[in-house]
Amino acid sequence: MLTAVFTLLAGLLALLVYQKVFYPFLWVDLRYYWKLRMYRKSLQARAQQGLITFLDGFLLQVRRNPDKAFIIYEDQTLTYQDVDRRSNQFANLFGEMSLKQGDIVALLMCNEPDFMSVWLGLCKLGCQVAFLNTNNKSKSVLHCIQTCGAKALVVGTGLVHLAEGVLPDLKKDNMTVFVVHHSAPSEDFVSLLDKVENSSTENQIELPKVDIMSNFLFIFTSGTTGLPKAACVSHLKAIMSMAFFQICGATSDDIIYITLPLYHMSASLLGIGGTIQLGATCVLKKKFSASQFWKDCVKYKVTVVQYIGELCRYLVTHPRVPEERSHIVRLAAGSGLRSDVWKEFAKRFGRITIREGYGLTEASIGFLNYTDEIGPIGRASAFNKLLTPFELLRYDTQTYEPLRTASGRCVRAQKGEAGILVAPLTPMNRFPGYAGNKVQSEKKLVKDVFRMGDVYFNTGDLLLQDHRDFLFFCDRVGDTFRWKGENVSTMEVSDVLCLLDFIQEASVYGVTVPGHEGRAGMAAIVLKPEHKLNGPELYRHLVEALPQYAWPWFLRIRPSLDVTETFKQQKGKLVQDGFNPDITRDPLFFLDITQKDYILINESLYEKIVLGKIKL
Repeated sequence: MLTAVFTLLAGLLALLVYQKVFYPFLWVDLRYYWKLRMYRKSLQARAQQGLITFLDGFLLQVRRNPDKAFIIYEDQTLTYQDVDRRSNQFANLFGEMSLKQGDIVALLMCNEPDFMSVWLGLCKLGCQVAFLNTNNKSKSVLHCIQTCGAKALVVGTGLVHLAEGVLPDLKKDNMTVFVVHHSAPSEDFVSLLDKVENSSTENQIELPKVDIMSNFLFIFTSGTTGLPKAACVSHLKAIMSMAFFQICGATSDDIIYITLPLYHMSASLLGIGGTIQLGATCVLKKKFSASQFWKDCVKYKVTVVQYIGELCRYLVTHPRVPEERSHIVRLAAGSGLRSDVWKEFAKRFGRITIREGYGLTEASIGFLNYTDEIGPIGRASAFNKLLTPFELLRYDTQTYEPLRTASGRCVRAQKGEAGILVAPLTPMNRFPGYAGNKVQSEKKLVKDVFRMGDVYFNTGDLLLQDHRDFLFFCDRVGDTFRWKGENVSTMEVSDVLCLLDFIQEASVYGVTVPGHEGRAGMAAIVLKPEHKLNGPELYRHLVEALPQYAWPWFLRIRPSLDVTETFKQQKGKLVQDGFNPDITRDPLFFLDITQKDYILINESLYEKIVLGKIKL
């Protein structure tokens, strides 16, 4: 008997050792898989009760926690019931002005409590809302409105000038333009605040019945070039997005700090939606401020912060403030955090759990790094692929199209090899396309991938799965370039440059050089305050860190880098300018290998490079 017990214990110990060595993340993978399964079951249970939309989730919290703080904005605190009543006033008013279920209404507002009240009021009417980027120029605003087919436009007080720039075109389409103010700047606008105060705080409109697969929102992809595209967001996508903070480990007791623009999915669906899902409290900021960030966290007793893109980089490069160590923030959740910034953030700002994720506005494919590993955006465990099927495909480095075999089928990328992320279209992962843009919608689909008739959504992102099944974001298709017969990842080069103590930011791209195939590497860099370019040190660093084909041959010193509203670097103008000293006043440098240094580009040197007298 004892022998059998000892044998069993020895076997269990051996099995445990085997698991620790070969499957070290087994239990954490299982816990995450179980959490997702439980959330999906809760959605099914809610659906049986008729709670199937973003609005349903909000009204549920109104019933449960009417007097709990929902939004804190500057010196205002609005409870769930406050926002509900305010949204009722807008719903009743819009209903009186002939808006109805199915109408599309464009919303052009900055971060403020009435953004939520107007949005929820329109939801109560059954309208589809199109969020417009407040940084757009009039031409882009008009394009967005016409693309989604909006019947009306709601404009915030400080953004009237954008609407005024396109009023003649809006009037041609018989569009009603509302302004969230007590008075209208002209007869072409309809003021709202003077009227909404007289509207009932009780909902006088029967809430619409909706199909969970129908469209809920239009969110315009920011992109870095070209005009925005209107991504259609279904009710299903919206309620799935609301789980973000919950899955990251936030609770109803948390106070969540949101500084990102509400017209972006991260702030509206993941941020505000995540707050609603939990029944938590949101501290809403008009715009991100590195100098105020930690002061606000202390002032409002923030416990969870949301980040995206380069926001964390701005924080780690900002001068130290006492509040950055006296806060009680325990969780930072978002996407786009680079490894170098991640390490500095974790070291400098205290014990904050970081949950880095990956997601798309257009489709439901997404990942979350639920471990403490620095760098990955998620895991590709067998459990996760059961709930979120995807593939990484080999691609042509010239066309960025998936490679195909002689039989016409695509080829999976190997572990350790970057590939294009694609996801099969399923009932849970649909791609409704871009409103008014059938051509661009079709371009996002890959057909006959592994068998005749299958259809996958092409994210346009390059990911890598390592031998431990961690997923890493490599680059966006188009941000890579070909040089000396090799594929260069701009993100990899940028990360290497930012390791130097005199470089604050770097944007890497490829530029054409006469007489050479492909594109040579170039980097626009921002130097840290009171630092100068150290060419010899940079050269030594490149020799140690990168193969020669990935070196940036040209440098452009910039006071700052242009970014989108979600801090994605804008490279179009940089690529267009190239390394011509006649086009820009920014200092330009060329890597002279003979001197092992970067030398200033003047007209004479530029001419020699262009004429091929200097070979790269």
